[in-house]
Amino acid sequence: MSVSLLIRLDCHFWPVAESVRMDTDKRLRFEEKSTEHLREEGIYGDVEANAMKHVIAAALAQRMEKLDMTVTELAGALGTSRAAVNRVLDPLNTSLTLTTLARTAAVLGCKVKVEIVAPR
Repeated sequence: MSVSLLIRLDCHFWPVAESVRMDTDKRLRFEEKSTEHLREEGIYGDVEANAMKHVIAAALAQRMEKLDMTVTELAGALGTSRAAVNRVLDPLNTSLTLTTLARTAAVLGCKVKVEIVAPR
């Protein structure tokens, strides 16, 4: 039995436009076919990790923008280097630890919620 991992930054600032939402049935069919294909190719885990990191990096960058916070300011608040913050914000770098994610989110006034969800 496989499970999905949902990571959500709880900042209440990321509205989704109605025009971006897919019809639920259409989305579910797409997810099922895509997931099946990726599993057959043996790359599902890598693709899922990349997708999660893209979402996390975008959410953190969006929060920084809303707070008008620079990379230098965030690095100072975290007590780390700008290079380390840039790795956190790099959507292609999937080596982010939960500790680093939680610390970064906290400095940005957010908290991280991780939920493991059984497949539909």
